[in-house]
Amino acid sequence: MAKVNPHYGKLQAGYLFPEIAKRTREFAADNPDARVMRLGIGNTTEPLTPAIVSGLHAGVDKLASADTYTGYGDEQGFSELREAIAKRYTTYGVTLDLDDIFVSDGAKSDSANIQSIFGEDNVVAVQDPAYPVYVDSNVIGGKTGSGSDGQFDGLVYMPCTEENNFFPELPEGKVDLIYLCSPNNPTGAVATIQQLKTFVDYALEHKAVIIFDAAYASFISDSRLPRSIYEVEGAKECAIEINSFSKEAGFTGVRLGWTVVPKALVCEDGDAGEVNRLWLRRQTTMFNGASNVVQYGGLAVLTEQGQKECQELVTYYMANAKRIRACLEGLGITCFGGENAPYVWLKTPDGMTSWEFFDKMLNETHVVGTPGSGFGPAGEGYFRLSAFGHKEDIEEAVASIQSNLKL
Repeated sequence: MAKVNPHYGKLQAGYLFPEIAKRTREFAADNPDARVMRLGIGNTTEPLTPAIVSGLHAGVDKLASADTYTGYGDEQGFSELREAIAKRYTTYGVTLDLDDIFVSDGAKSDSANIQSIFGEDNVVAVQDPAYPVYVDSNVIGGKTGSGSDGQFDGLVYMPCTEENNFFPELPEGKVDLIYLCSPNNPTGAVATIQQLKTFVDYALEHKAVIIFDAAYASFISDSRLPRSIYEVEGAKECAIEINSFSKEAGFTGVRLGWTVVPKALVCEDGDAGEVNRLWLRRQTTMFNGASNVVQYGGLAVLTEQGQKECQELVTYYMANAKRIRACLEGLGITCFGGENAPYVWLKTPDGMTSWEFFDKMLNETHVVGTPGSGFGPAGEGYFRLSAFGHKEDIEEAVASIQSNLKL
């Protein structure tokens, strides 16, 4: 008799976004004339830029000719694309070998799949609050115990609070896998070089591996802040970095990202190069490579013109973030983020729970956000608003909050 993976049963039924959708549907059904404004999910809204569209068209045209048609490609990605990614890292002062870079269909899938190359007995630490895929993928992979009240036994939670500027303290005792995200989703906080160095030093001492999500690095405008963990000396020996074209270039539906697994990285029970080999084995076994057409779009992103156009997109979204934050602070609400990241993380007023504030925002202003508690226990009492939206829609939402939110 076939049996299902019992670890799926530990998950909290994908509670966060289905519950948001349910409450929003019920509100819309009860208020058919109300215009619901969605500032919840981090989904890009602006169209692909001209250089990128040209790159995608070029990819299609190549497949339309027998002379330039390509079938399966290198599972690691086009060598030209990996060269362009490596060139980007040189602007950070970082040198990567092409064999360290693995092109994929996006950061989320890599963030979920990377845990599969590590044993079930690894102790996992995550920032709290955290992007849910870090936790859920390790639950599915059997690296945690059962869950209750939003926490899983065996998982080490590293609280990110107002008191520590939303960057965690080092874990107490020894852990094996550490998930860090900077700029952080959901808090919008960006780690400094010194903050990252404390974790790199810890990982080197304990032969732990850091899984570093840099999907929002292109939103960092402060030149003093690192865009890659490899800007920290020694990080190649202990860190995997995951990144994406989704938010920088509007590839949320196009799907393209990359993961860096340095050959220098060493696990507690392996030699340098083993983790790189394992990830290559995993990808060649379970993945046939990113779409050829999409990779041509990725090449266009990394051209001089593509980068110019992408920066205009980033500037557009960050102007939205500035507007949202200014509105909330004008109402006396304490806010974080929105300066080097496209999310505004606000403290719910008057001690309200995250879900109480969700209902208040929806009913009074018709604006949908994301309750902080959905990102982990330390997210309770906070709320996330996304800057991804058309300027006009953001302006309408802001005006509604200013006029209708009763504090």
